[in-house]
Amino acid sequence: MTSEQTSEQSSEPGTDQSSGPAPRILTDAALSDFLGERQFGTLATVKRDGHPHLTTMVYGWDPGERIVRFSTTADRLKVRQIRNNPRVALHVSSDDHWTFAVAEGEAELSGPSAVAGDAVGRELLTLLPAAARPQDPTDEAEFLARQVTERRLVIRLRVGKLYGTALDIA
Repeated sequence: MTSEQTSEQSSEPGTDQSSGPAPRILTDAALSDFLGERQFGTLATVKRDGHPHLTTMVYGWDPGERIVRFSTTADRLKVRQIRNNPRVALHVSSDDHWTFAVAEGEAELSGPSAVAGDAVGRELLTLLPAAARPQDPTDEAEFLARQVTERRLVIRLRVGKLYGTALDIA
């Protein structure tokens, strides 16, 4: 058998044994659980020239509302891009990268937190992991004041499409 014949045979469906298992499509519930188990993802916004702009972000997933929330500052490039084109996507990967989820939808921006303890500041507070949330009222007040100083706001990704797969590789 020539190397050309070997190459042709391996490209036929079902003959390439080195490719491994096919990806398993995840259900909506499994995707939602996966997003809830993670906290880091890559947010894709659209630049003016149409190319994607990618940013690694900490996020919070609200499965009931199907909203992904991010904390950022008002002067960030991604904020300007979302104002120009609100279509965004979040890609989240497992630690071994064999499983992923993508949440696509329209993003909306809150205004920056303007007064310590306002609704935006309180929403930003909910994005902290429970173990990291200030327990002492003084610490909470400092956190809320810092959100105003930093001009922090919330990006809310309203998920319209959720998809992903898993490769079951041992």
